[in-house]
Amino acid sequence: MTPVELSRTVLHAVRRAVEAGELSVAVPARAVVAPPGPGGCGDYATGIALQLARPAGQPPRRVAEVLRPHLLGVEGITDVVLTGPGFINIRLDGAASAVGVVGEVLRRGERYGYAEGPDGRVVRLHCPHELRAVVVGEVAARLLRSQGALVRVSAEGFEPAWASVLGVGVDAVGVDSRPQPPVEPPVELSLDVRPVPVPASASAELLALGRDAGRWALLHPAAHDLPRTGEEHLVQRESNPLFRVRYAHARARAAARNAADLGFTAAPGPLGAGAEQELLAALADHPRVLAAAADHRAPDRLARHLVTVADAALPFLPTVLPRGGEKPSAAHRARLALAEAVGAVLAGGLALLGIDAPDHL
Repeated sequence: MTPVELSRTVLHAVRRAVEAGELSVAVPARAVVAPPGPGGCGDYATGIALQLARPAGQPPRRVAEVLRPHLLGVEGITDVVLTGPGFINIRLDGAASAVGVVGEVLRRGERYGYAEGPDGRVVRLHCPHELRAVVVGEVAARLLRSQGALVRVSAEGFEPAWASVLGVGVDAVGVDSRPQPPVEPPVELSLDVRPVPVPASASAELLALGRDAGRWALLHPAAHDLPRTGEEHLVQRESNPLFRVRYAHARARAAARNAADLGFTAAPGPLGAGAEQELLAALADHPRVLAAAADHRAPDRLARHLVTVADAALPFLPTVLPRGGEKPSAAHRARLALAEAVGAVLAGGLALLGIDAPDHL
């Protein structure tokens, strides 16, 4: 079961409780599931009971108690534990979870974590005449579109070099006076994008990094942090997070090519403990990270998540292929499927940041 499927399962539990007369609430459009916080347990937790408590007119713990039986017994869920004021902690069947997550990534490819379709939101982002704001605004728009929103980006000013060097673009420059088509609510208008700007003296230095390193330098730091514009973004060694992300992607693609040469293909299956489970957890968290990065218009969240995936993948990738006289087994095919999933997530994430993901590095 993937996080997206688990979210739907939680909503289905709410719907069943409403239909049974146990809760009197409107079923929300979305249930957030995430790794448990301090004091939690299991694989995922949701605060849906806290969200529904006020409209239900009941304490959050009581709402959680109502929902628990509707989650227990669902295929793929092995236990449901309530903690704190009403957090619902869910433990999944390990083998089924691994197969589900990897299979979903391979099915969706680089669009894993994207919304299934438009969600009705209309968002307009406006940036000052400043390089970092425009790049962050453009990528925030990509993230919002990945989650089903209709987005338009404008900037107070724009320099041709930003497009020619960094490949950035906006929908309108200056005051956008063109008539807009009528839209249905909910509508968000004129949301300003104002990260800490790049000092004017450093703009030329940043553009000299080129498209990929330049974008990474602007997007990897949080909006309140000053970006570094030095050549450390170009070095090809482990100290450079961008290099680690792209290197992990290239290694994952190489594993698929080498497996094809050996005559075997990927097949999602049970995975071992340790590094494989850590990597699986990072992949499973990808849809949540995309949604959060879009909601907060924070591309840095995605950039840091890609580093997390890469750092979990690099120790694992050398174990994918058979060694010596070994013949490919079901375990090798399951590890290859996980490696291909890594490649898809890293490529898709880099594409949203506007950064190339080379197959050879």
